[in-house]
Amino acid sequence: MATATAQPRGDLAKVRAAEVGPLRRWAPLLGVLLIVLYCLAPFYWMVVSAFRRPSDQFSNEIIPAPFSFQNFRDVFAGANGFGRGLLNSLIVAGSVTILTLIIGMIAAYTLARLDFKFKNLVLAIIITTSMFPGISLVVPLLKLFVDIKWINTYQAMIVPSLSFALPLAVWNLTSFFRQMPQELEQAAMVDGCTPAQAFRKVIIPLAAPGVFTTAIITFIAAWNEFLIALSMTNKKSIQTANVIVSQFTGTTGRDQPFGSQMAAGVVVTIPLVIAVLLFQRRIVAGLTAGGVK
Repeated sequence: MATATAQPRGDLAKVRAAEVGPLRRWAPLLGVLLIVLYCLAPFYWMVVSAFRRPSDQFSNEIIPAPFSFQNFRDVFAGANGFGRGLLNSLIVAGSVTILTLIIGMIAAYTLARLDFKFKNLVLAIIITTSMFPGISLVVPLLKLFVDIKWINTYQAMIVPSLSFALPLAVWNLTSFFRQMPQELEQAAMVDGCTPAQAFRKVIIPLAAPGVFTTAIITFIAAWNEFLIALSMTNKKSIQTANVIVSQFTGTTGRDQPFGSQMAAGVVVTIPLVIAVLLFQRRIVAGLTAGGVK
């Protein structure tokens, strides 16, 4: 009797497993698809809106008909200053990235290799400084920069952005340097290198994935920065692209700000998307390498 009843139960279990199997196999893919659609939907709508005719900007069609490049022509026409804004954004983001890497690598290597009292407390204070909301610092920074005549200068945007980028860079690079064996520097110094030469010729090349990842993340954050750039500049010749986009009102009577802003948003976003797609393997390698012993 036990054998007779066990056999049907076994068959029923196999049937249930066969029914649940495809669901378990496709459920993760379906979840990833939903997340991708959720993340890409705003960007898709921005692109679609940018390619609509100015007279069709408030249309709800999924695909613009007909396609129009008028919004893109209007963005770069007239006295908008958008081209200059792109150059300003590149100068600010590039400067912030370079300074962050130079200072961040030295600080992170020091915290990873040297033993001194309260080292963990210092690292905790560094990462804590990145948690202050930017809006709370605008007023004191504005007063300070007015006093030292930094308003409408590049350094008024670079220095505050640097203060937000450095803590995260130091934290990320410190964990990356810690997992690298100290025997590397020791072997280099045995061969005649000074500590500085060992750091420059041995450690930095091996730490390239982490450094590259930090550079990409820092550049994207500095490129997208808006609040500081808006508060510290009031001249169009020094404003970044994000500020100019927010203040864009059109160049012609038919030009609607919505379509022009969407076109400008596409121009600002596309370079970042291309960079991430081209270097995604390096970014992932850098993010994961620091956590592997």
